[in-house]
Amino acid sequence: MALFGTDGIRGLANRDLTAELALDVAVAAAHILVETNPDKSHRPKAIVGQDSRASGEFLEAAVVAGLTSAGVDVYRVGVLPTPAIAHLVAESGADLGVMISASHNPMPDNGIKLFSRGGGKLDDSIEAAIEARIGEPWERPTGSGVGRAINDESARERYIAHLLSSVSTPLKGLKIVVDCANGASSTVAPETYRRAGAEVISIFDAPDGWNINDDCGSTHLHQLRTAVLREGADFGIAHDGDADRALAIDAQGNEVDGDAIMTILARGFKASGSLKSNTIVATVMSNLGFFHAMKNADINVETTAVGDRYVLEKMLEKGYSLGGEQSGHLIMRDFATTGDGILTALALAQEVVKSGQPLQDLASSMVRFPQVLVNVKNVAKERLADSAAIKTAVLAAEAKLGEHGRILLRASGTEPLVRVMVEAQSDNLASEIANDLAKVVQSELG
Repeated sequence: MALFGTDGIRGLANRDLTAELALDVAVAAAHILVETNPDKSHRPKAIVGQDSRASGEFLEAAVVAGLTSAGVDVYRVGVLPTPAIAHLVAESGADLGVMISASHNPMPDNGIKLFSRGGGKLDDSIEAAIEARIGEPWERPTGSGVGRAINDESARERYIAHLLSSVSTPLKGLKIVVDCANGASSTVAPETYRRAGAEVISIFDAPDGWNINDDCGSTHLHQLRTAVLREGADFGIAHDGDADRALAIDAQGNEVDGDAIMTILARGFKASGSLKSNTIVATVMSNLGFFHAMKNADINVETTAVGDRYVLEKMLEKGYSLGGEQSGHLIMRDFATTGDGILTALALAQEVVKSGQPLQDLASSMVRFPQVLVNVKNVAKERLADSAAIKTAVLAAEAKLGEHGRILLRASGTEPLVRVMVEAQSDNLASEIANDLAKVVQSELG
């Protein structure tokens, strides 16, 4: 089984993801880094950060030990969002970035994300090379050959300055609630929104090592909804544990998900002339309402498989400036090499100010289609594409829906199951078709 998933290494800290494994990964990454570095004139440099999980402390220590023992100088930046590490790698000319985080996962989990020179995520081939080199015999440097560990006290301020450089329209007059998920954004996000001009009320901004994502943040929006309504705020922003995502709650308490945010930003970017090739990149899981909204706005959509790395690959391939996922993971290539929840929230807030319209009105340009998702478990997912009976059933269902619905069958990348997703004009119709197709999948692949 591959060590790296779609977003680095992730697992139960101190069980799946141990200090020993973290050290071994760091050493292997250092070896690959040194060998692929075209400039041998300087000692390799790495940026290492973490979210607020208690387990991040021993994992960070292991990563730093592994890198320095292999001759890499390490700049420790402490608790900062994942996109901060990507930015700092690019800004400083570092050779490697390491973020210790399990994003929106529960506190007991943790993960290791690696960034290459320039701040992009590692290619699959590099990840495979690192995995292949774990535990290999190696010549250990001694004396002046070992790396140093330096605490970078200026990293937080440099990242905030980068975020504020994206603000051309001050947020004066906005009252915003921000849910920091007791995670990596707990100090950076409220401070940034205040400096951008907004009145800010921050909640779940006191991480203690154990409370990250605990009934708060982008996976538990009810807390933010309550706070927005209580405070009479213009809207609220919810981040996940490592702040690479942002979701919103409008003044009326309605959720504004990634699809709605992408709709608002795409329309705004088009109006300002910054939507390159008049195109946005989304995944196949974006709601049909998003695709209709883009058609109505005369904006092209390119779709990818699920996962922000695939969105980014398409953006880099075609030179697009905006892309994202329903989860609130948005990438703005004019400002960042990866998804950044704080950048997303700043862009959204600016659209509210520039338009003079409340968020709920801007979000109403996308009308969500009811969506039903059925997981068909314990089936031979690898046979999905070859089943004539399933293809026939899907075609019949699509004919029934016409232009007013959508069907997607997708094999899970990690589990023995097939996901049946149906969107239709009513919940009842979506449920009926999804359950009927699930029965066919179970019969054919079970």
